[in-house]
Amino acid sequence: MAKRSIQYAEAIEAEAIQVFASNPRGWAMPDPDPKADAAFREKANALGIETYIHSPFLVNLGSPNPSTFENSLKSTAYALRRGREIGALGVVVHTGSAVDESFVESAWRQITKGMLPILENLKEDDPWFLLEPTAGQGQSLVKRLEDLKSYLNALEHHPKVGICLDTCHVFAAGHDIKSKGGMKATLDLLVEVVGIERVQLVHANDSMDVLGSLKDRHQNLGDGEIGVDPFKEMLAHPAIKNAPLILETPGEEPEHGREVKLLKKMRSAVAK
Repeated sequence: MAKRSIQYAEAIEAEAIQVFASNPRGWAMPDPDPKADAAFREKANALGIETYIHSPFLVNLGSPNPSTFENSLKSTAYALRRGREIGALGVVVHTGSAVDESFVESAWRQITKGMLPILENLKEDDPWFLLEPTAGQGQSLVKRLEDLKSYLNALEHHPKVGICLDTCHVFAAGHDIKSKGGMKATLDLLVEVVGIERVQLVHANDSMDVLGSLKDRHQNLGDGEIGVDPFKEMLAHPAIKNAPLILETPGEEPEHGREVKLLKKMRSAVAK
């Protein structure tokens, strides 16, 4: 993890990176390598690169399947521990789904019971637990940003809980960030719902699909349905001042290098 991710960040001139601490499509939790962790921290610190971890995609804290729920708790706790060990600032976890409408209230109760002990074990300098709202499909626990109120209530507004906003997801869920002023209005709503201090990270992704599609298909910045201008609007918003932008778009170094340069250019423009 250390060698490849840092090299990639250097190649595209990134200031922040997101890594997986384990297989993103499995439950395996490999033993850490303290030497590799130390090398990662040292190199990231030397380059001034901020690090975040994304939990495996299988994690669903709202699942009615007891095995999935228990594995999700273990995987989340593992990612938070690995985050501490590599010096990550936050661990991103999808807000998940109750799968069946009849299980929604039970999902909130199990999230409270399962996650609060894990959160209470976090120290002040440990990573944030970052909730990432999904695209609103099915029985998503967070269909729209307003639903984050219920998630924060379930977690008793714990001070280590933050938000990772994915622009593709929020667009797919029906928030019109494409129209002029729409991104500002959406971020204003997010701040109203969760508080500005909880906005800790952004996944900056364009969308292959139209507003309200409920489809999670990312596109390169400016090549999708959202376009470039909303990201200019985002970078001018005070909620994003201390929230790094992470790309989860198609392609490799050429595409991502271009997007990093684009975001930096927009950031410089709004700072003037």
